[in-house]
Amino acid sequence: MAEKEQKFEDKIKELETIINELENGTSDLEDSINKYTKAMKLVNECDEKLKSIEEQVNKIILENGEITDFEIEE
Repeated sequence: MAEKEQKFEDKIKELETIINELENGTSDLEDSINKYTKAMKLVNECDEKLKSIEEQVNKIILENGEITDFEIEE
């Protein structure tokens, strides 16, 4: 059975936990490297999710159902 994808909020919480553990400085070098690697993976996943959401938010649906890019008029 496939592993269920972690929610964005859960990834952020896990990232915060890892950062706190790394800042604590009590882990040995190998454990710190593993935690850093996991943290970078989480950062990349969260960044991709945010970019995807930003693209969705920047589109609006017109009254006729047409999708267009959102632009701020100055």
